[in-house]
Amino acid sequence: MSTVIHHRGIKIVTLAHDERIVDHCRQGDIAIVREEAGWWTYFVGADGKTDGYDAPFDSYDKALWTAKAAAEFSAE
Repeated sequence: MSTVIHHRGIKIVTLAHDERIVDHCRQGDIAIVREEAGWWTYFVGADGKTDGYDAPFDSYDKALWTAKAAAEFSAE
């Protein structure tokens, strides 16, 4: 089950293993997804297209901190 927090007006969605970004996020949202290699942070654009960093984070806390920092930057 996904969890949602709002930070500076940006929705940050942490998805469960079997959930898809396109089903839970819209343009402007940030998705956090755990995959085998680690925690990925994705930025959702138009038509559900995503962009993210070139490597996963080794912990959920680091991925969330990065998402919050991006939300702070977007809110300015």
